Amino acid sequence: MITEHTLPKSLCRRGQPLRVLVIGAGGNGSAMLLGLPYLHQAMKVWGHAGGIHVMLVDGDQVTETNCVRQPFASADVGLKKAVVLINRVNLFWGLRWQAHPEHFHEDSLRTNSAGPHLVIGCVDTRAARQAILSAVTRANESTVYWLDLGNNASSGQYVLGQPLNAANHRSAVRLRTVAELFPEIADTEAGEDTLPSCSAAEALERQEPFINQVLATSALAMLARLFRYGTLAHHGAFYNASTGRMSVLGVDPDLWKKIQKRTRKHSQARQRKQ
Repeated sequence: MITEHTLPKSLCRRGQPLRVLVIGAGGNGSAMLLGLPYLHQAMKVWGHAGGIHVMLVDGDQVTETNCVRQPFASADVGLKKAVVLINRVNLFWGLRWQAHPEHFHEDSLRTNSAGPHLVIGCVDTRAARQAILSAVTRANESTVYWLDLGNNASSGQYVLGQPLNAANHRSAVRLRTVAELFPEIADTEAGEDTLPSCSAAEALERQEPFINQVLATSALAMLARLFRYGTLAHHGAFYNASTGRMSVLGVDPDLWKKIQKRTRKHSQARQRKQ
């Protein structure tokens, strides 16, 4: 049964900025980051005076291959992705967002500063997702939402969830995270997919252009509806570039049970084959 998700009252404070942590500055991460200033501006117009404050975490350096599908120029090669992107956004929009040029790990949220309300994971390995999962599900962690974006050669998905922690307790209508619906996505024992290519031509062969932008724009539109109207009837979607179809993931506890049941069956079948 499709229902509606309601924005928690803790995030309805109009004067304080919503703290957003973006993990990963690659294809999806850079597309999300460059779109977030528009959400910031819109939220201020809608009465959220603080807008959003963004922190970007990524320890990688810009390579020549990155300049093909990601918003980097040849002059950026060798520099830290997070620093390049945050400096660009801050200079253009007059913001004071923060770059953390380091790799995210499961203890990264254990700091004395206030933690993020929203974590946006734009990573491409199971190990990286497992690190995010471990970080946001600590008993004393207060992250309200975890938005995951991921893609392969010609398809991708984005899923907004509420990880079980101090901010989110067990409930039939709690938004399930991507790791709850599709556990294999964060299962390090399943092995990793082929690493990104060092060749620009091969990189384009492995992933069609514009998938990142489609996923990021759709995810941002979902967040905009949530923070403007305070409700959502869907919390993700699946995009197929070869067909142009977008399949919505509804806020539907019955559907979540079916997905989890199907996922368990696939996992058990895979284990038997091994």
